Amino acid sequence: MRITGVRVVAATVLAALTLAMGACAEDGSGSDTGTGSGDAGNSTGTIKEGLKVAFLPKQVNNPYFETSDNKGGKSAVEEFKGNYSQTGPSEASPSAQVSYINTLSQQQTDVIVVSANDKDAICGALTEAKTAGAKIVTYDSDTKPECRDVFVNQATADGIAKSQIKLISDAVGPEGGEIAILSATANATNQNAWIEMMKTELAKPEYAKLKLVDTVYGDDQDEKSFQEAQGLLAKHPNLKGIISPTTVGVAAAARYLSGSSYKGKVQLTGLGTPNQMRAFVKDGTCKAFALWNPADLGYLAAYAGAALASGIITGKEGDSFKAGKLGDYKVGAGGEIVLGDPFTFEASNIDQFDF
Repeated sequence: MRITGVRVVAATVLAALTLAMGACAEDGSGSDTGTGSGDAGNSTGTIKEGLKVAFLPKQVNNPYFETSDNKGGKSAVEEFKGNYSQTGPSEASPSAQVSYINTLSQQQTDVIVVSANDKDAICGALTEAKTAGAKIVTYDSDTKPECRDVFVNQATADGIAKSQIKLISDAVGPEGGEIAILSATANATNQNAWIEMMKTELAKPEYAKLKLVDTVYGDDQDEKSFQEAQGLLAKHPNLKGIISPTTVGVAAAARYLSGSSYKGKVQLTGLGTPNQMRAFVKDGTCKAFALWNPADLGYLAAYAGAALASGIITGKEGDSFKAGKLGDYKVGAGGEIVLGDPFTFEASNIDQFDF
């Protein structure tokens, strides 16, 4: 859930995203919600057929990655006539992905698309996979840049931070008060970047009445996230709001708040999917939350990997390629490719989306 660098016309965001969700529900493909650059560059190259593209999420059976990988990623791979697979650990931990990377490398996988549980822990395995000939695409959560070829970022850390703080501020109201963050794992690259930017955002004068009193980690596990949300209220009885920038965490926190005496008194926002959060928006537990289209993220990551494996791009700044229905994208500084802006879901629009 990126604010800068993508040419999206604000007035058409809702319509474009509505089309995206319909496509996601039908076949997992993306939409025309964002383009990287008007300069086609070398984006006219032909993608090789038969590429072996494997997705390695932080954890399998996570609804977010089921959408990004098995809908968006799979759809893209089928479009360019490749061979799709998904593999990975059942629990998100720093070292859990290493053995899967080694196996994919041994299987001579052409493209490994990975969401890193830790920016350092998997670097050695990824470097070996690169040496063996695999192209490495990180998505959702990055490694150190030298360990991969490109990073497909759903949004800038700055953009997500601004969105999250604005949403919790609006929900809490002008009186402000104490707020807390319920994150995923303590080592998650993306979560930590967002949290640091949120702290920077909170230092601005317009948010002077908001006070961040705690940050806890649910490890992207539903039960633990539920318990952490419960613990926050026990520890901070004056808490006015919770930000949970993780789809597992925000849904678990919403479930706790909706069945407690804190419903409507402690505000909640974060990064979630409409299908997870619909009931909680409608019952007043959560006024608004944000996210990008995870199917589009997986779709873009697959096309980026295919462009690398086909020699269309090398991952250097300025390279450009065509990502199927999403249009043209350009590689930015540090090998970063940005999907697009986060979108705010609320009672007035949530029924228009299905993912």
